[in-house]
Amino acid sequence: MNEYTMPVLFGVIVGVLTRLHMLKTDYRQYPTYLHGKIIHVALGFIAAGLGTVAVPSIMEEDFTAITFLTLAASQFRDVRNMERNTLTVLDDYELVPRGKTYIEGIAIAFESRNYLVIFTSLFTTFAYLVVNIYVALVVGVICYLISRRLMSGSRIKDLVDIKHAEIRFDGAGLYVDNIYIMNIGIPEKQKAILNYGMGFVLTPKNSNSKMTIANLGQRQAILHDVSTALGVFRDSGEPALVPLAKRDLDDGRLGVFVLPQERDVERAIRVIGEVPTLENAIRMPTEAKANRQGGVK
Repeated sequence: MNEYTMPVLFGVIVGVLTRLHMLKTDYRQYPTYLHGKIIHVALGFIAAGLGTVAVPSIMEEDFTAITFLTLAASQFRDVRNMERNTLTVLDDYELVPRGKTYIEGIAIAFESRNYLVIFTSLFTTFAYLVVNIYVALVVGVICYLISRRLMSGSRIKDLVDIKHAEIRFDGAGLYVDNIYIMNIGIPEKQKAILNYGMGFVLTPKNSNSKMTIANLGQRQAILHDVSTALGVFRDSGEPALVPLAKRDLDDGRLGVFVLPQERDVERAIRVIGEVPTLENAIRMPTEAKANRQGGVK
């Protein structure tokens, strides 16, 4: 053992614990339990080690060790590609797919969390070596809280007001409230939809929210999460029993039609509210220079 052993060990432990906190299997069942988690824990350990050993290397003026961080960046980009490719293949076998936008968001999250582990290990090890273990513990807690905050992100409930709406047929047309969803002409399917279907209307709180929920990827994420949490009343080869989300073109409201196995309105509203706002779906028209000068409000 030498003067760097304990600080390095401490930084690795804090980094791995941070990664473990950011790695959880929820109702979406990803990453899968157990083998999918093993992969990400191992990558978290590598990220923690890279961030930790960078500090002693700099103190010993071994600046070539910094090149390992560059190598790590390229390796973690491969993590994003791995997640994207895996989920894209699996998505073909989902009754209600995630959609490419949701998949890209998951892939970005897994890559970015490894960088958070690197920074956490680097800062805690630096604090240990420069000051003492007590300051390092404080820095570790701060990094943990920052990682937790960055992990959460915004939710659909921050953008819209959600209310339950009755579904109805006008001839062959299926409506959620007054929003047209699709055309169903088979009486048996209409009966099944009225028995099992549920409708919700999402009213955007501002112009930015209106454009964000208009994104097809964001809509598909809502349908997937509801269908995963509450089940879905359909099987392959039944296009009439497909959950859909359509806009009211006049005011930007979003009509959501789902066919859950469990018809629990309050639970469905909670699930919709907790759907993450996808980074690639976020739109901010009010930030456009022309709009700030008095255009669209």
